[in-house]
Amino acid sequence: MASDLEAAAVGEQGLGTLLPVPPFPVTRSVNPRLAEVFRRQDDETQEAAFIAYLTAGYPKKTDTVELLLALQEGGVDVVELGVPFSDPQADGPTIQATNQVALQNGITLTECLEIVRDARAKGLTIAVVLMGYLNPFLAYGLNKLVHDAHRNGVDGFLVVDLLPDDAHDFISKCQEYHLSFIPLVTPTTTDDRIPFIASTTDSFVYCVSVTGVTGARAHLPIGLEKFIRRVRRATGKPLSVGFGISSTEQVQAVAGIADGVVVGSAFMNAIDEASRMRIEGERKAVPPGGNIGAFGGCYIPETLVEAHRGLEEAYAAAKADPCFREELAWYRREYIGGPTPLHHAKSLSEEMGGGQIWLKREEMAHTGAQEINNAMAQALLAKRVGKTRVVAATGSGQHGVATATACALLGMECTVFMGAVDCQRQKLNLVKMKILGAQVVPVEQGDRKLKDAINEAMRHCVATVADTYFLVSSTVAPHPFPTMVKEFQSVVGEEALSQVVEQAGRLPDYVVAGVGEGSDAIGMFDAFLRDGNNAGHVRLVGVEAGGKGNFFQSATVLTKGSPGVLHGTRTYILQNEHGQISDTHSIAAGLDYPGVGPEHSRLKDSGRAEYVAVDDAHAIEALQLLARTEGIISALEPAHAVYHAMQLAKGLPPDKIVLVNLSGRGDKDMETVAAYLGEAI
Repeated sequence: MASDLEAAAVGEQGLGTLLPVPPFPVTRSVNPRLAEVFRRQDDETQEAAFIAYLTAGYPKKTDTVELLLALQEGGVDVVELGVPFSDPQADGPTIQATNQVALQNGITLTECLEIVRDARAKGLTIAVVLMGYLNPFLAYGLNKLVHDAHRNGVDGFLVVDLLPDDAHDFISKCQEYHLSFIPLVTPTTTDDRIPFIASTTDSFVYCVSVTGVTGARAHLPIGLEKFIRRVRRATGKPLSVGFGISSTEQVQAVAGIADGVVVGSAFMNAIDEASRMRIEGERKAVPPGGNIGAFGGCYIPETLVEAHRGLEEAYAAAKADPCFREELAWYRREYIGGPTPLHHAKSLSEEMGGGQIWLKREEMAHTGAQEINNAMAQALLAKRVGKTRVVAATGSGQHGVATATACALLGMECTVFMGAVDCQRQKLNLVKMKILGAQVVPVEQGDRKLKDAINEAMRHCVATVADTYFLVSSTVAPHPFPTMVKEFQSVVGEEALSQVVEQAGRLPDYVVAGVGEGSDAIGMFDAFLRDGNNAGHVRLVGVEAGGKGNFFQSATVLTKGSPGVLHGTRTYILQNEHGQISDTHSIAAGLDYPGVGPEHSRLKDSGRAEYVAVDDAHAIEALQLLARTEGIISALEPAHAVYHAMQLAKGLPPDKIVLVNLSGRGDKDMETVAAYLGEAI
């Protein structure tokens, strides 16, 4: 039987788990070291527990054991030992930077456990809690993790993106080994939810002091004391407060209202100031194996729970409202320019000498790509729920342009995060966004591509959740975004199915679409997956970015990746054996992403769709041949799909049909193409 961690399925499973549920039966004071820390707090003469955060492997791999012992000597009661992760959602610049250094030093979860073991052998007696993100824990294996954690002297876990709602199996296994599960509550957590969250721990509740990311701040939040009183009314469990506590005065103030005080970024800054060491190392990237369960779900920080629950309710209400559906149809027809044409590429088909290639010409939609369908729909939804500010993340820039367009039309403020690398290779779209009134924020962290833009946008939204709508283009996101994006983009497949039957007289034999994070393909595939469309025989083919033809320089998520958790959802991702997210490469910025929508993962595992890879050189070849034979300059993203369609057509008889989603036009890519071909602009 699958564990609760492995049970989150695509679609409606996700946020349904965030509704109020019965308390979790946790035995009080299971872990002896943590129990002793907070038993002392029952004595009113005792000061609040001092909890320090320390990134394992920073500044050097060999430093951590001695730092743990030094913390104990300095009077720390509990250490949160940070397990480095490549893509944290709720950490500020300081913790992000220490994570990157630790990863460069080669620190893995195995070594984090060994660090605790070695520190215990040298006399460490204080409690140690492993703090991190779910994916490295999943990659290690849950049963092995709790067994090894107990054996090596770990006392508990704090998993930032694992909500208690989906942690039943994790918590149960922790109890077996006398390990504590430490849940988080935030200022956005509702009163009816706090008792449930508190019921999942045997030790203490971590109270996030601010609606934002980690990092030192000049002042404590004005409403902190009121927030702590609200939590105390809901539970008698000990409360520790963290995020943004950076001075002696702040520690003393928090100690007066809480049972524990957590200091993180300020402590790491102090280590950095003291050492000023240059760290060298290189991270490995080896594809892991093994399937760990179903796909989808909602893996987010507690801060975002109410916003996502409200979004799910607003989306359900909008779907049920005929006026909203009519409004979407009007914008598709009168503003976006749909239905976009279906084009029989006769010359290209003749060049291949086989079956027929048909193109669904979404590059003729307003803004030059199908991203406008989803952007307009979500902007209307944002306005419907009273938001005036929209944030987006973009790779190729097409989603950024579409979002900026929708916001300009509807009079909404727009901020777009874009990796610095993509800002350079997609300058035309960057300029378009600015002309449309959007603020474009280049992201310098990580690989400076789409993944990192999403990371930064998510961190920004954690800090501004009260007034910001995160307009997601990707089907890689927490529920309900994958379902929303699919349904808002499904108009492409619906039109294509109707058009091909009308113009060609029958359904196609193949439907082919490019796959980066997956929205272009799932919008095209959806109509051919529905019961009643008689399309069960139609073969669905997703085409990924083969890059330079090897695992280390590609974005072949479904052909070479493995299941894991990234950006709030369980799906196939590119990761190393320790659960760290791998670097990617594609000549197409929109395909340069290490994950894919959860429904594509389900389609792959069920066999209903197949996924192949096309490398940079062949995508350029297809772009050129399509231009010369049909007078259509495609974007690099769908050029990958065009190349595979060309190869399919070669081996088919003339009456067979290959339908391709030409999801965007190539204006934005001409500098990249010219550079590849050695042409100066």
